[in-house]
Amino acid sequence: MEPVRRRWRDLPLRKALVVYITVAVLLALVLCEMTANLCDLGVRKIRAAYPNTMEKYYLTNERGERLGEGTYIGTDVIPLTPEDQRTVDILRALPTVTTPVWSALCILGAALLFYRNKLKRPLAELRLASEKISQNDLDFTVAIYSRDELGQLSASFETMRAALARNFSEIWRQMEERKRLNAAFAHDLRTPLTVLKGYNEMLQASGEEQTRTTAITMGRHIARLEQYVSTMSQLRRLEDTRPNCQPTALAPLAASLAESGEMVCTQAGKGFSMEDRTGSQSLTLDGAFVAQVVGNLVANAARYAKNTVSLTLAEADGGLLLTMTDDGPGFAPEALEKAAAPYFTGEKGSHFGLGLYICTTLCRHHDGWLKVENGPAGAKATAFFGTNAEIR
Repeated sequence: MEPVRRRWRDLPLRKALVVYITVAVLLALVLCEMTANLCDLGVRKIRAAYPNTMEKYYLTNERGERLGEGTYIGTDVIPLTPEDQRTVDILRALPTVTTPVWSALCILGAALLFYRNKLKRPLAELRLASEKISQNDLDFTVAIYSRDELGQLSASFETMRAALARNFSEIWRQMEERKRLNAAFAHDLRTPLTVLKGYNEMLQASGEEQTRTTAITMGRHIARLEQYVSTMSQLRRLEDTRPNCQPTALAPLAASLAESGEMVCTQAGKGFSMEDRTGSQSLTLDGAFVAQVVGNLVANAARYAKNTVSLTLAEADGGLLLTMTDDGPGFAPEALEKAAAPYFTGEKGSHFGLGLYICTTLCRHHDGWLKVENGPAGAKATAFFGTNAEIR
């Protein structure tokens, strides 16, 4: 019995559907025939309740004895009552009416059985697997109920899940290894840099002009290396930072952002303006994340702006939307593609090109995003902070 069940379970969907429909058609034919026979029997019972008024004739032998049951000769019958006549009419019409009804019910039943037996469980399993994969949850196994088309699809899903799990594990291992290497590299550089810095200070105190000039140049490069080591440690901590979201009043936050933006732009010799378009009293945010992103965006805009930097606060999709614009030359094509990459800078200078990367990381951790583009008069950066980040 079990091999038969297994073969039926593994039957391809197309053949299984043909079997279900065939059985449904045969069942509909049987039900129609049974209905016709029952209706005919009902008509005969009603007719039998009325006695026959015709004269009955019998065959006799030479002795005058009756042979057989006899037969009626004539056409006179007792008419049916109106109620019985309506019943007979209904019984005679019922087979014609029930034929399409039985056919539809049997086909519908076959479709429901086909869905329940062949489609329901595999589709539910695949839907659940899709939801888990979309949530980056790969710690499960896709159940395979048969070897039909859906079973093959479930097997493909399981293969994909296993491959994703292996790839994610490898990526996670590489990320952790990179963090450890960066931490070790930054730690190991601090000691020789400290030694070099000490010797450099001694050289700068030398009485020879050429030695002091050379030492000053070396000091600038040593300071740059120290800053580089510091940024490596900062990036390692940044990847592990998560927002501490709390209900935050928007008016004090906007005032604080305006004050810090004004200060940065004044030091750079640029003008600053801010427009607050928010309408809510408060949003669930991490104010430190927002302030750090705005600080980086303002500093970056003030570096390239000709005269003014503008900041706009608004609400979108239940979160906070920041738009930073300047009247500078805008982003170069390469910068538009790589601006948010770590250590990318479109110019030679003392900074390491981490500002937009830090903004991107903080926005992502805050269930948001960062977009850079060229506006009508210069560069434009838009940052969004969602409210679905973890609330602590």
